[in-house]
Amino acid sequence: MADLVYRSVMRDIKQKILKNQYEGMRLPDERSLSETYGVSRSSIKRALGILAQQGIIFKKRGSGTFINPLYLKNQSLFHYEGSNLGVTDSFQLDGKKQGIKLLDYQVVPASADIQEELFLNDTDFVYQIKRLRLIDDQPFMIETGFIPIKIVPTLSPAVVNSSIFNYLEDNMGKRVTKSFTTISVSPSTGDDQDLLKLEPTEPVGVMDGVFFLDDGTPFEVSSMRIHYKYMRYSTFINLDQEG
Repeated sequence: MADLVYRSVMRDIKQKILKNQYEGMRLPDERSLSETYGVSRSSIKRALGILAQQGIIFKKRGSGTFINPLYLKNQSLFHYEGSNLGVTDSFQLDGKKQGIKLLDYQVVPASADIQEELFLNDTDFVYQIKRLRLIDDQPFMIETGFIPIKIVPTLSPAVVNSSIFNYLEDNMGKRVTKSFTTISVSPSTGDDQDLLKLEPTEPVGVMDGVFFLDDGTPFEVSSMRIHYKYMRYSTFINLDQEG
């Protein structure tokens, strides 16, 4: 429940930032935010800490907490929400509606490559899930993932029609908090062109990765093929001044 509280607060603060509801680009202090949202100071501190890690806000010693103006000027399609790395929370465009179309759902034996990446045995089975992601009914991503059945035995087609990672967190108390991801660009395939409405000469962005639970267990091998118009990735890097 505590995780849901801080995540709700964080999302609301981000929406208020986007709507320019904080005068002077400055957030209220932690005590005021705690009273406003009716939650503990620790929940506020956690929400603000993650927003700071994302580069959305920054603390100025002795002056308070301020909104990073670069965040407002350079919003990208990627926004990581808290500790959940799911696409539903990570890919957002202000005011746009997300949708999911399930293209394939089946249970298959784990291949040799999947066994190696997810630390499975040759007798283990995985869900093979292929989904088309849409923004305002426009396709922008083909997502293919492999998830061990033994980790989520209740992963039904109804569940995968929405956020898998949120289902995992809300119903099983597990979070996907780390990933090893490779980002590249590739010529589009016939499948890409058909599903993403691309011309044969247009490329596709590719994100291949392995996602891990907070206890270090590999959870999913995923390949995301993204319409090149949406392939913009921004990140915030904190440089160690002592290095």
